[in-house]
Amino acid sequence: MNLRPSSRAAATTLAALAALAALMSTPAGAGERTGLPADVPAAYAQECASCHIAYPPGLLPRESWRRVMSSLGRHYGTDASLDGALQRQIEAWLVAHAGTSRKVVREAPPEDRITRSAWFEREHRAVNAQTWRLPSVKSAANCGACHPGADQSDFDDDRLRLPEGLSGAERRRWRD
Repeated sequence: MNLRPSSRAAATTLAALAALAALMSTPAGAGERTGLPADVPAAYAQECASCHIAYPPGLLPRESWRRVMSSLGRHYGTDASLDGALQRQIEAWLVAHAGTSRKVVREAPPEDRITRSAWFEREHRAVNAQTWRLPSVKSAANCGACHPGADQSDFDDDRLRLPEGLSGAERRRWRD
């Protein structure tokens, strides 16, 4: 291609913008939506994150989010009922940003629990059952016990924090 200097600069700028747009629209992990989208509704943060972290919607498939939102009256042992309009707003956002990767949509996890999904269990296979029951952890749903950035959708293994109460042997195992 024979471009003049100004055309060459414009082409370079366009190529850089296209690359940046591709990076922003495709998070790490070949199309997985693992972080919180930029457009988190205030209602989601206020209502859902008042009891647990604001789980990134990409961690469950659409149908799971639809079932979770349709059963808020018995939300994993709690009545989390919402006003109809608010429920529809949050559900629409969750479904719009639901997981689309093979890892997430292959099959809905039992009881639509993120912690029962195949990918979650695979990622946490080295965590023994006793660790989940530690007072500092309480359950697999308490992501912040080990992932200090969980409230910002940062689940990077390089930033894991060992939960309080681990035995010496478990601490050594985690460090390996």
